[in-house]
Amino acid sequence: MSATWSLDSWRDKQIEQVPDYPDEGKLKGIEETLRGFPPLVFAGEARNLKARLARVAEGKAFLMQGGDCAESFAEFHADNIRDTFKVLLQMATVLTFAGSCPIVKVGRMAGQFAKPRSAPTETVDGVELPSYRGDIINGIEFDKNRREPDPDRLVKAYNQAAATLNLLRAFAQGGFADLHQVNRWNMDFVADSPQGAQYSELADRIDESLNFMAACGLTGDAVPQLRETEFYTSHEALLLWYEEAMTRQDSLTGDWYDCSAHMLWIGDRTRQPDSAHVEFLRGVKNPIGIKCGPTSEPDKVLDLIDRLNPDNEAGRMTLISRMGADKVHEHLPGLIKAIEREGKTVVWSCDPMHANTIKSQSGYKTRPFERVLTEVRRFFEVHEAEGTYAGGIHIEMTGQDVTECLGGAQAISDEALSDRYHTHCDPRLNASQSLELSFMVADFLKNQRIGNGKQIAEAS
Repeated sequence: MSATWSLDSWRDKQIEQVPDYPDEGKLKGIEETLRGFPPLVFAGEARNLKARLARVAEGKAFLMQGGDCAESFAEFHADNIRDTFKVLLQMATVLTFAGSCPIVKVGRMAGQFAKPRSAPTETVDGVELPSYRGDIINGIEFDKNRREPDPDRLVKAYNQAAATLNLLRAFAQGGFADLHQVNRWNMDFVADSPQGAQYSELADRIDESLNFMAACGLTGDAVPQLRETEFYTSHEALLLWYEEAMTRQDSLTGDWYDCSAHMLWIGDRTRQPDSAHVEFLRGVKNPIGIKCGPTSEPDKVLDLIDRLNPDNEAGRMTLISRMGADKVHEHLPGLIKAIEREGKTVVWSCDPMHANTIKSQSGYKTRPFERVLTEVRRFFEVHEAEGTYAGGIHIEMTGQDVTECLGGAQAISDEALSDRYHTHCDPRLNASQSLELSFMVADFLKNQRIGNGKQIAEAS
């Protein structure tokens, strides 16, 4: 690996999962336009997130990362942003109480526009066109003109991301995130859920705690932390022309930060050690995630960590496990052992979505909720067995009442998938399923906390 890095050194490396733009001159013009735009996030915010993730790596906080599989231009609406943010807050409240630890909230929002694909083209009725790669690149409509990569979409993606971030900051700091309000939403969920009785005890205990605090004068007016929250954004750093154009040199430290999001990750299809994506991300100081699937060889993951985090900085690296429910016990322990053996400081997070995708009998791409839950459960089981900390979850979800994933308390059937199947790419958990998952993860987190407490007591 070369010791030198520059903002455009990735252009000399092999690159995967990017489009072929027919008009390179237009693309260069758009890049210059984006370089003149204000940053979407700030270097100090990315440093704050890194510090929060360092606490996760220490076992003193928990990462909750969630949002859309792929943001779309067509579904861009304040209500959709609000509803997804609302569910994330609800989930965080449940997990905070159960784990008695801070929850680091990171959204797959305000930039998750590009998607890797299994094939560069798709064929329908004998017609072959470029695959849909996300709204930042081309259109989902199966039309020759719409499928052609269009650089103008980069500017549209920036504008939508900026508007989304503006609204998220308002929600996070303007009273919408008040804990009392959030728990009232949880109580409403419990009352309406088919499994309400299962969750009512935890929701009631949260309510009692908040009432006690209010009686002691600890209200949102007196304690800003009760009515405000920290919220960070993330996306897969896939379209490097956009990412480079959004990268800025911090005036305080002289370091480079990708100011398109607080956290970036490398997908399972673009994590080749000497690839363009790894080359670009090794030079920016944002927190970085790596998706680790069943094909992730421990030695190669260690090589990636050495390239991306040579100084072993806490909070820099998050390993996002996406093994599949049936492969967690087979593949995850070896990866954990290798990382622990080499003394690497990482956050361990679980993505139970991507390796549990099936095609239903009715032809829909879907994910059985039970498989999602099983992968999370086995993720916690493996970490308990290895004596390591299961530090987070990473899910594709929405605040809308969609019918894209099978099962859950709503018992969404194959026949019901067509009712409200709205995703542009991968199936997402709906609001109810996301809350179900959080209540279930709460039990795992509570047991982990108790186990960690026992270990500390025995060691002292």
